Amino acid sequence: MTTFDATPIRILLVDDHAIVREGVRALCEDEPGMEVVAEAGDGTEALAILRRHAIDVAIVDLKMPGMSAAQLVTQMRHVAPLCNIIIFTSYAEDQALVEVTQAGAIGYLLKDVQRHDLLAAIRAVASGQPWLHQGMHAQVVALLRRKPVVDRYAVLSQRERSVLKLLGRGLSNRQIAAELVLTEGTVKGYVSNLLRKLDLTQRTQAALLVAREPVGD
Repeated sequence: MTTFDATPIRILLVDDHAIVREGVRALCEDEPGMEVVAEAGDGTEALAILRRHAIDVAIVDLKMPGMSAAQLVTQMRHVAPLCNIIIFTSYAEDQALVEVTQAGAIGYLLKDVQRHDLLAAIRAVASGQPWLHQGMHAQVVALLRRKPVVDRYAVLSQRERSVLKLLGRGLSNRQIAAELVLTEGTVKGYVSNLLRKLDLTQRTQAALLVAREPVGD
């Protein structure tokens, strides 16, 4: 027979749909060792509750009016660092998963979850263990394997970026100087600096690089 600690897991439900909160509350309150302390219909209400109550696990809807889930998770972690967060959503979103995970959520469940999995997730997250909806592990592995988008030009100053853009259009130092209202000698210095920073030796290499990877603002 499974035994539980005397102190129940204190749960906060955050969802703008009352019917969802009612359903999850019913499941949790039928389970020994769990207590739904409060419900919130939006992020602002959830933060106010966290300032008044000690919560172990917050189950948070991914899509609600107002602040984004990532913003809410960030603020919740600041207000109540001991509260662990499960994101509860109708569908999986790659970008949202990355954002809420980076913000500090450690659980991610789809709303078609089975009762036993929901309860298992709550117990795992309450103890600080991450939990992903069944079938999402491959998706997460794929996300982690993606190469991060790197800004090749992050090492350049704003002025060097401007010079590089014009260089990529095939302009000479004199033409770049006229375009940016600089002296030709100043432009020559910028070109030398940006080539060095980008580990290039010739301006034609820089022009080809810009053709492949346009310079952002």
